[in-house]
Amino acid sequence: MDIANIKELARVMKENELTALEIREGEAVLKLERNREPAALPGAAQKVFTPAGAEPAAPQKEEGVVVASPTVGVFYAAPSPDSKPFVEVGDKVKKGDTLCIIEAMKLMNEIPAETDGTILEICAANGQVVEYNQPLFRIG
Repeated sequence: MDIANIKELARVMKENELTALEIREGEAVLKLERNREPAALPGAAQKVFTPAGAEPAAPQKEEGVVVASPTVGVFYAAPSPDSKPFVEVGDKVKKGDTLCIIEAMKLMNEIPAETDGTILEICAANGQVVEYNQPLFRIG
């Protein structure tokens, strides 16, 4: 199963308001889960992941461009466990710069900056499973 198929399954899940889907192909198993909150519209405040047990941050005016996950997968902030992160808050980036890697079905997908700017916020933790359309970064 390739990334296009996974994206299509995520779209079908969203359109049909499904919260979970499991597919088996031979020995491979793909399990997709999502919350029932509607995807945020451009310009609307986005929900940011808060680690378990942590208090959510006070709502604040969102500014900048949100880079969202194009697929369900594991968020990696660095190219390898012993490397420094691709970006940190305050770093300047140019459109096309690699921000992180999302691993989906053993495929490593580099996620590029969608615009020039400064990293205002990193919304996911290294090694965290992220959902389709979940905010990963905010660039201002």
